[in-house]
Amino acid sequence: MEPRVQYERHDTISVITMDDGKANAMAPAMQAELHEALDRAEADGTAIVITGRAGLFSAGFDLKIIAGGGADAAAMVDGGFRLAHRLLSFPAPVVMACSGHAVAMGVFVLLCGDHCVGVDGPYRIVANEVSIGMTMPWTATEILRGRLTPAAFHRAATLSEVFSPERAVVAGFLDEVVAPESLADTAREAAVRLAGLDRRAFTATKLRSRVHVLRAVAEGIAADAAQFPRT
Repeated sequence: MEPRVQYERHDTISVITMDDGKANAMAPAMQAELHEALDRAEADGTAIVITGRAGLFSAGFDLKIIAGGGADAAAMVDGGFRLAHRLLSFPAPVVMACSGHAVAMGVFVLLCGDHCVGVDGPYRIVANEVSIGMTMPWTATEILRGRLTPAAFHRAATLSEVFSPERAVVAGFLDEVVAPESLADTAREAAVRLAGLDRRAFTATKLRSRVHVLRAVAEGIAADAAQFPRT
């Protein structure tokens, strides 16, 4: 089977591209390949860009596994949130290049970036859990709370509001929106700029500024693991 994640080193930055040929689902295999790519970036000492294929960043967890329930679903959800925690605390700059739709777990991964660039177009950025009958997980709630404005946090988490890329900037999902043909260059330029920061000072300050979010996310992972049915 073709790799779901591509890793490319470009001097001081690395580009990690998700493409499973379908929904870029955050299934266990995708999570594993993302961890492998992050391991390589740590070894290379680079800043990173994470992106998806044109028109799609990620549609979230694999719904077939969710529907099956039990241990497999619980492990996938737990793994996705642990990946988010790793991204939030990653010891190098993380630029997210949102190449299109971002839904559910795709949104939560997006919000773990240090700088988030979106692509202009008819794309949906939405945490749709409540709209499909799910209570928002503790971990996801804290990831949303840590990045969004207070008003947008309520609308996103509780009301399942759908945000266009332009409105997502105002809400806090994204830092900027560019034309599709400019996304790759803009994200790489941001990563190069951030790679030039003093890495020790950057990492220490990132962890210090996110200490409350990281603690809340870790507590959320434990709370969700205790509540998610495993049989």
